[in-house]
Amino acid sequence: MNRELLEILERFSGARIAVLGDLVADEFVYGETDRVSREAPVLIVRYESDELKPGCAANAVANLCALGAKVQPIGLVGDDETGLGLRALLTKAGADTSFVFTAEGRTTATKTRVLAGGKNTRRQQMIRIDHDGPGAPPPALLAKLLKAVKVAAASADAVLVSDYGLGLLTPPLVEAVCALARGGRLVCVDARFSLTQYRGVALAKPNEVELEQATGRRIGDDPAALEEAGRALLEQLGSGALLVTRGRSGMALLRPGAPTALIPPHGAQDAVDVTGAGDTVMAATTLSLACRADALDAARLANVAGALKVQKIGTATVTADELRIELARAPVAEASLVAHRRVARR
Repeated sequence: MNRELLEILERFSGARIAVLGDLVADEFVYGETDRVSREAPVLIVRYESDELKPGCAANAVANLCALGAKVQPIGLVGDDETGLGLRALLTKAGADTSFVFTAEGRTTATKTRVLAGGKNTRRQQMIRIDHDGPGAPPPALLAKLLKAVKVAAASADAVLVSDYGLGLLTPPLVEAVCALARGGRLVCVDARFSLTQYRGVALAKPNEVELEQATGRRIGDDPAALEEAGRALLEQLGSGALLVTRGRSGMALLRPGAPTALIPPHGAQDAVDVTGAGDTVMAATTLSLACRADALDAARLANVAGALKVQKIGTATVTADELRIELARAPVAEASLVAHRRVARR
């Protein structure tokens, strides 16, 4: 059962992945609430505990490490305690942080989530406070980042780009990524707002909302609209594959000259928490491709990883052992192939 996916998984160990992107600290503050403030109509949260986890590109790094890869993140943190903590978390996960640079006088990008509830009840998110972080790198740091991309990519089996739109991926870095792709490097991109910049990459991974934003086309629940938008973006990018994550509807994989593959969600359980699931999917997909997997098998394996992640609360990783156990437990559905119509140029 799932033999071809297990064979890919067994090749994960030792693969080298460079990750360029927005390194974010996910901070979780937990508390108990039992009354409303006299000062304003808000709940009072009595502090209980807090924890710091890698988020965004840092979460992709942590997931790659958990899956067994050798990982080199490239990015910026601020010169603050949060930056030190995030760097320490990545080092503990097993990543080589020699290309994680400190932006002097700037704060680390942080998402602070406050989760609270009554006594003996599950803590739920009440509010999120974002610090945008270092932003665009100044010239001296940009030069270091460009050199780091070149050096890291030279020894990597794949380059993963995680662009959350926080300012790191300025035009020179985007061009460096595209140049790697043109030079034959395996480059996979997950970009929230600017995916159309990354032309010629091996794989791009938007969700449905990001696909709508990139193409200006409304998708809704219409499979034909998904097909049309996906084909238009695939042609615009000139990429080898487009993996569209669709939440409870699974995934769609589009490739030039091939039928669209509709991948159903894995498992029957409802999602507990989708925070960071896209990072898990991107990590598993990129690592599978780096291990010479077919794009469809890479997407099917990443679909399982994503299903395991959404059963965990908060930002979390999925390990190779967890994937192995799940592949031994249940069959992974095959994709249904849908012949595509040619999208007219506009």
